[in-house]
Amino acid sequence: MDPYNFLIKVLVYAIPVIFAITLHEAAHGYVARHFGDTTAYMLGRVSLNPVKHIDPLGTILVPLVTLLLSGYMFGWAKPVPVNFNNLRDPKRDMLWVAAAGPVSNIAQMAVWAFAARMLTTLPETQVSSFWTAVSEAGILVNAAFAILNLFPLLPLDGGRIVMSLLPNKLSYEYSRLEPYGMVILLVLIITGALGYLLNPLLVATLDQIYRLAGLA
Repeated sequence: MDPYNFLIKVLVYAIPVIFAITLHEAAHGYVARHFGDTTAYMLGRVSLNPVKHIDPLGTILVPLVTLLLSGYMFGWAKPVPVNFNNLRDPKRDMLWVAAAGPVSNIAQMAVWAFAARMLTTLPETQVSSFWTAVSEAGILVNAAFAILNLFPLLPLDGGRIVMSLLPNKLSYEYSRLEPYGMVILLVLIITGALGYLLNPLLVATLDQIYRLAGLA
């Protein structure tokens, strides 16, 4: 990738990515506190300060390397610690704690879509063009974050939601897959199977949000 284009792409994506991970993780901690677990709050993780949620490897190095090598960005934030046993009703409340992150990304996707729509009413300048690109990146990033995190595999949020909804015995059996979850996720990514499963959902989501926002 051309160094200039690489730098521009980093600048365009940095703002929505920082907001996406910060609000996603803070939402988990906030909802966990609401339902009785103060672990994240006591550790200062119920915060809108991005530094609290940045993982040097997953949030900086890996995204830059994957963007440079493939043109696509992949990474992760520092997970907010949640002690589900501290929740008032651990199995039930787990669903709300898990869903809070993806819901925050869906809300941000809508905000970025609104911003992109408003920018179309302004004269086209270098500044408006830059912020239009940032807004479109915000739509893409948050749609991808929400869809990936809702994938029904522990320890992703979608896995927690499934675990919460299953009957007790099935939920316990399903929870035993968690130690292998990240290995399974990496295999799905490396083989391209995850993209095959999720890309149609991402394309359909982007198509709908662009239509609803009057951007299509």
